[in-house]
Formats: sequence, C-alpha cells, structure tokens
Amino acid sequence: MRSARLVAPLALATVLATNQAWAGPPFLTDDPEPVEVKHWEFYAASQWTVERHAAAGTLPHVEVNYGALPGLQLHAIVPAAFAWSSGAAATYGIGDTELGAKLRFVDEVEGQWRPQLGIFPLIILPTGSKKRDLGEGAVQALLPLWVQKSFGPWTTYGGGGVHLASGDNSVVLGWLLQRAFSDEIAIGTEVFVTTPFSGEPVQIQLNLGTVINFSEHHHVLLSAGPSLRTDAIGQAYAAYQLTI
Repeated sequence: MRSARLVAPLALATVLATNQAWAGPPFLTDDPEPVEVKHWEFYAASQWTVERHAAAGTLPHVEVNYGALPGLQLHAIVPAAFAWSSGAAATYGIGDTELGAKLRFVDEVEGQWRPQLGIFPLIILPTGSKKRDLGEGAVQALLPLWVQKSFGPWTTYGGGGVHLASGDNSVVLGWLLQRAFSDEIAIGTEVFVTTPFSGEPVQIQLNLGTVINFSEHHHVLLSAGPSLRTDAIGQAYAAYQLTI
C-alpha cells in the first residue's frame, strides 16, 4: 500500500487545544484552534490503515505543538513507519517528516453565531525511503481552511483543502460533531472524504473517537472506523498526550 494513503491522515491528525476544546487528534478532521501561547503539546502515538492484503502506519510517531504567538501554533511530526503487503516482507524505519503552522485569524464569539476560522498549511518532507514503502519520495503539501463553533457541551468543526503530492493530488474534506460529557471525557464522530484529481475512486473514512483526561496534563486519545472503499478495511489511532 502506498505510503501516501497514510500521509493524508497524518497531515490532518493534529492538535488537541490545552483549553480542552476537544479538537484535533484522535480525528482526521482538524480545527482552527491553536495551542495557547507558551504552552506545549507532546504526543506519543500510533496510526495505521488496513486494506485486505496490506497495512501501513506509524509505530510510533512523535508529535510536538507549541503556541509561539497569540493565534499561532508551530507543529512537527517525526514518525517511525511500517508497511506490509501480502507476499512481501514487512518494512520498518523513519517515515516522512511533517512540519506546519496553524494560524487562527477569526475568533469565536460566545453567544453569537460567528465561528473560529483558521488555516493550517503543512509540508511533508521525504525523509522516509520510497523504495521500502516508508515515504513518498517527494515533498508534499496540505493547504486547508478550518471552521469551528461550540454550543454548550457540543462542538462542531471541519473544512478541508488541497493535498499536493507528486502525481497524486487530491481534495480533502472533513466534518465532525462531538460532545463533552464531563471534564474527563468527550466522544465524537466524523466523516472524512478524499477526492483524487486523477479520477480514482473517492475515499470515505468514518470514525468514532474519544478523548479521556486523567488530569490537566495527561490524556489518552483513541479513534477507529471503517473505510468505504472496496479494497479497504479501515483505520485506527491511539495516543498518549502530555500538555504543559
């Protein structure tokens, strides 16, 4: 399975804000809310996709987010990647490195209908071996716009953009609805759609996920769901998050 099918979900699996907005990982759909100024987020995570005769993922990947300025978050993911296909030996090693910056340019106003708006451009560097199916072998980019609005315990967010990859460009769109049941747990569900420019079949991913807060600083994030493609089974994500 081509590693590009992993890169798009990794490019969209980003920040859970330190003010417990319940956004970003463990979902593919992202949000416009950056990490608070001078705060950090650290993830030790694993994400994988499974097809009928192949699988690929990270085991683990390390994600770091930092609130550099008001409304601005810096972001990096360094993965250890694996790939397996029927009839071939599994491979494991460094994957493609992801760098980005999230910028929120419209703030949400409580009690009004105005949502948050933000952009989160990402660059994926070809640090993984394409020969071993651990990387794309070329620079990729994701250029998305994200929107978010909260109503009491409910939050909804989504949007999308263009994923630029060598010979494999696509439009990605996602939307999510989630509810906080307490300060300790929230549950959400999403639909995430990838439409290749090449005319290949549209990929639809459905996920159910949860965020569990053990304390102000320690969190566990989980999600999984089926892929609505004839050759696909689904994807899953699990992470420990430290916020400081």
